[in-house]
Amino acid sequence: MQDYVINKEYILMDYLINNLKYTHKEAKKKLTNGNILVNQKKITQYNFGLKINDIITITNFNSKLNDNIDIIYEDKNIIVVNKPTNLLTVGTLKEKEKTLYHIVSTYLKTLNKNAKVFVIHRLDKETSGIVMFAKSEKIKKLYQDNWDSLAKYRGYVALVHGEIGKEEDTIIQFLKENNNFYVYATNDKTGKQAITYYKVLKSNKNFSLLEIEIKTGRKNQIRVAMKSINHPIVGDNKYGNDTKYTNIFGLHADKLIIKNPITNKVMTFKTDIPLTFENLVN
Repeated sequence: MQDYVINKEYILMDYLINNLKYTHKEAKKKLTNGNILVNQKKITQYNFGLKINDIITITNFNSKLNDNIDIIYEDKNIIVVNKPTNLLTVGTLKEKEKTLYHIVSTYLKTLNKNAKVFVIHRLDKETSGIVMFAKSEKIKKLYQDNWDSLAKYRGYVALVHGEIGKEEDTIIQFLKENNNFYVYATNDKTGKQAITYYKVLKSNKNFSLLEIEIKTGRKNQIRVAMKSINHPIVGDNKYGNDTKYTNIFGLHADKLIIKNPITNKVMTFKTDIPLTFENLVN
């Protein structure tokens, strides 16, 4: 995927042709196939008005098959994708089809009508970034049963409110979840231990951009950790009560280093830091 920040007002079709040098036919095809995202939303209107600081994302797949999914890696056993924000990883009682699982399954079935897909791990709906799926139950089990030993590095970038005093730190907490699905830190060591390491990459008086590594994979772990040091994730209205930044959720899974349980090779998957994060700290 490629991102472009708009520096003055344009009509979308004109911008694609005049600034990105697409032919009229190419630009039309990109729009028709859903390859153009503006602020992470798919746009198909030729005359859509672009505003200053809008972010255009150009994807390299046919969204009629894949929706807004960027395939990072694929082989006969796994598929690794870059999940957009505000998309469920798997279905709920209320929503079955607008999920990453459904989109990946649909894509694989276009290649092989008998293809199956299995969830190895998941991200919160709001969190974007790297997610792995298996193409068989056997492969899913190999990864899931040995996840803690196979996953050598689970990295995120986080955009948080405020300028953090400590350049780096490790936050160790015990987490519990109440009946309203709200995760909280407790002194009660019967909770699940969560270990979150962060390092400040950039900051200004309003925001900090962090590199984060999780040593444990607990539900809402990073969000609770950032809340506990009074620097909540931007756009997090659950743990930070943030209603101002409704178009941003400042958490992105940007790096996964994992050992392949079949070949024993170490694989590294990476994505770019979202431009929306960069823009608020620059």
